[in-house]
Amino acid sequence: MATLIEGPKQMEAAGTKPKTIEEFVGRARSGDTDVSIARMVSPAGWEEPKQTPEFSEYTVVLRGMLRVESESGTLDVRAGQAVIASSGEWVRYSSPEPGGAEYVAVCVPAFSYETVHREP
Repeated sequence: MATLIEGPKQMEAAGTKPKTIEEFVGRARSGDTDVSIARMVSPAGWEEPKQTPEFSEYTVVLRGMLRVESESGTLDVRAGQAVIASSGEWVRYSSPEPGGAEYVAVCVPAFSYETVHREP
């Protein structure tokens, strides 16, 4: 049977400015460990620490621009575009442009604070 998710669970975010993370599916909201799906809203100038997660992250930008830094270079991902960060790859996300960014992130397996491995 299909399961209705009435609304998201607010998650704690890392980074230089407050960022909104609303998890609709995942460990915290629905108990799923295979996948997490979250809506993110990051303000202009937000930057999070580098991380080397044990999950792949598939991100679709809905509004603004999300900068993604990795070992292979820097990508500016704009509204209507997507990016994939593979499990075990160090990555850092930021929203440097005015207006920030809004995006949906899908993590496989599901995001957890124990498996994101953020640098101090």
